[in-house]
Amino acid sequence: MSPSPLRVGLSAYGTTYSMGLNPDAGRPRITARAMMDLAQTYGLTGVEMPATFLEGEDVEKLGSEAAERGLFITVDTGGYDPEALARVIELAARVGAPTVRTVVGGAKIGGDRRPLAGRWQPFLAEVQAKLKVAAGTAESAGINLAVENHQDLASEELLWLCESIGSPSFGINLDTGNPLGTAEEPVDYFRRVAPYVKNVHLKDYWTWWSEEGYLLVRCPLGQGLTDFPALLDLLDEAVPGVTMAIELGALQARDIRVFAPDFWPDYPPSRTPAQLAEALRVVRANVRPGGDWRTPAERGEPAEAIVAYEQRQLTASLAYVHALQTTRAGDR
Repeated sequence: MSPSPLRVGLSAYGTTYSMGLNPDAGRPRITARAMMDLAQTYGLTGVEMPATFLEGEDVEKLGSEAAERGLFITVDTGGYDPEALARVIELAARVGAPTVRTVVGGAKIGGDRRPLAGRWQPFLAEVQAKLKVAAGTAESAGINLAVENHQDLASEELLWLCESIGSPSFGINLDTGNPLGTAEEPVDYFRRVAPYVKNVHLKDYWTWWSEEGYLLVRCPLGQGLTDFPALLDLLDEAVPGVTMAIELGALQARDIRVFAPDFWPDYPPSRTPAQLAEALRVVRANVRPGGDWRTPAERGEPAEAIVAYEQRQLTASLAYVHALQTTRAGDR
């Protein structure tokens, strides 16, 4: 099967200082139209933005402009309350967005479920019941509702949600950098969730060992541990033409504390030592040999330095994505 053309957009969350999302940046927040301008300048075919970007806009007109430019829009929100999600789904339908992405939380970033120790299963049951209602709303509106693997839900739980909710409009927002956030080997993770993927965040990480596990530190696409060619082959087979967005990692490293004894009790009981070994094998193969892993934000550098850092990583990531597109076009 020849590879399908990549549909890659620009996410607002990969460069939060540059786009004025972080209040410490001291700059105005980018607008929806300015994001579309940037995406076109970068040779991309879509944008992914928070639902708040659409507030105060003539969303039907904005959607028409995006369609005229050949751009898709993905709308981001958070939570699992069906009434709140219904409002965002309605907004997405008006702007012509195919997908609403949400996150459910519960765990700290880094796969840490200790804040809900002993209460994780009731939390999942509540999430499932409410998302089932929201999925019905999405299906009626002709919109996809996609839950992200946000270093909170493991693949076993995401697959359970998809299978138990059973709606063609409900699925997964696959963040390619986050499988190791729940101690899972990335390519195997991609393979298992691929049939349910509705949207993709293209992300990559460098790794360092930490006191209780390993650190995930943002890096440009193609320079870290993510096997993008393998990922794209899997998506071509399962969900050709799926929307994607470049979303570089957070400005704070993620510490995945897999060596802490109390990290594991609320993880799926089906997890095996062999699965952890596979994840650690990827970490070891990509671990950096010391040095300062901190981003400019973690070093307390001024906003201008952080913006410049974001832009360097984005420029390198764009070059990598365009190289992938060229290679795939040659294979068709």
